[in-house]
Amino acid sequence: MHLAGSWILLIFLAVVTALILLVLHLTSAGEIICQQIPDRPQRRLFLASVSFFITFLAVRLLVASITHHIGPFGYVEMGGRHIHHLVWGILLLLISGYAEIAGVGTGDTSMSILLSRLLALVYGIGAALTLDEFALWLNLDAAAYWSREGRESIDAIVLFGALLSIGAWGAPVFRWIARPRARI
Repeated sequence: MHLAGSWILLIFLAVVTALILLVLHLTSAGEIICQQIPDRPQRRLFLASVSFFITFLAVRLLVASITHHIGPFGYVEMGGRHIHHLVWGILLLLISGYAEIAGVGTGDTSMSILLSRLLALVYGIGAALTLDEFALWLNLDAAAYWSREGRESIDAIVLFGALLSIGAWGAPVFRWIARPRARI
């Protein structure tokens, strides 16, 4: 049996997303995260960062498995055309961006908070899928993925991942630095 890589990735990401949401909603770990990261935008950046790095790792492992013929994985093809994973990433970014503009997940109800978290996870997944093939869209060459130019994708992943992490973890530090100090 030969499974398309996108199905494996989709199943993996759906399971990881569901597990993260369950941990946040049903365990004390979710309460700890809410206590330690009290600001909602920071929590969303944290979730986007986590899903970004997990997705990047999963995609790289899956593509390496397909390239080296390990396991039952294969590329996604439609009509004889290879569909790169940046296509799915762009679609997820469009969906999460539209939902954000439409105000999905901005309320205080439990459903709104769940949607807010889901959108953050979807954004991180979409960004990782898209930026993992940054060298491809920069060079317009499918061979760039594993070539020397493929390093550009890794650079893009590191830079954007750092930006997400700084937003999640650095905001309290920046607020502490910028706070008004009492004069002696």
